Amino acid sequence: MGTIVKLDSVQDYNELLGVETLHPLVSVVDFSELESVRHCLKNFGFYCIFLKHLDCGPLLYGRNRYDYREGTLVFIAPGQVFGIDDGKILYGYKGWCLMFHPDLLRGTSLARRMADYSFFSYSSNEALHMSEREQQIIINCFREIREELQHAIDKHSKQIIAANIEVLLNHCVRFYDRQFVTRENVNKDLLTRFEELLRDYFTSDNPQSLGLPSVAWCADRLHLSANYFGDLIKKETGKSAQEYIQLTTIDRAKELLTEGGRSVSEIAYELGFKYPHHLSRLFKKVVGYTPNEYKTLSA
Repeated sequence: MGTIVKLDSVQDYNELLGVETLHPLVSVVDFSELESVRHCLKNFGFYCIFLKHLDCGPLLYGRNRYDYREGTLVFIAPGQVFGIDDGKILYGYKGWCLMFHPDLLRGTSLARRMADYSFFSYSSNEALHMSEREQQIIINCFREIREELQHAIDKHSKQIIAANIEVLLNHCVRFYDRQFVTRENVNKDLLTRFEELLRDYFTSDNPQSLGLPSVAWCADRLHLSANYFGDLIKKETGKSAQEYIQLTTIDRAKELLTEGGRSVSEIAYELGFKYPHHLSRLFKKVVGYTPNEYKTLSA
């Protein structure tokens, strides 16, 4: 990895791109208006949403092709590193960028909701791919924010800009829901691999050495970011990934209880629980009976 350019403020990135800073905490850039753009790795101290135009035609998801050739959105959160480390200078580059600092949101309703927009923690290969109509909606949002930035900053600016950003993010939630649906067959294949991963985990020695499987561990084995994986499982099953893991754990506990020959404590340690009463508590919550009661009823 080469040199990483640290961008602490919106003005830092504006200066790198050679554009005027109209507001210290927010900026909208239309890359088509720039003479050139240089590739580099950047460490962002603020939120960024990039609309990138693609020239690669239909995108391949699993074994299926989807014709979202118009553009893709990539979401960057403060502290993340993003970019291409090849030093190339691009001319005639097309795309948009919205950057906004967390300080812009303080005291607004959006500040309390930012954690709900989990796509800021997705990997770049889990970006949002849009149809032409969806892309136009997002560009209109960028233009609305830029139009507001043309006005002198007053006491209304912060709330109006934050409200426009929230509208944009809510559109993105809707479009990601669509993307999850268009990938339905791929998602079902992922769910099958998730089930196999858990089954193999509980029949190996991993629980004794690693404990209970975490969402992050499962996502890593399936080559997805934890947030994207969690959101996908929720859309596909109606349960969170953590709930799904817990239900699978309880199903395995039921199998071991009905096999006989092991105490509840032995089963708890075999499944990766640190303490036996943790299994008993979860079992009671999910099944409605304690492990010993279930064992008696199943005898």
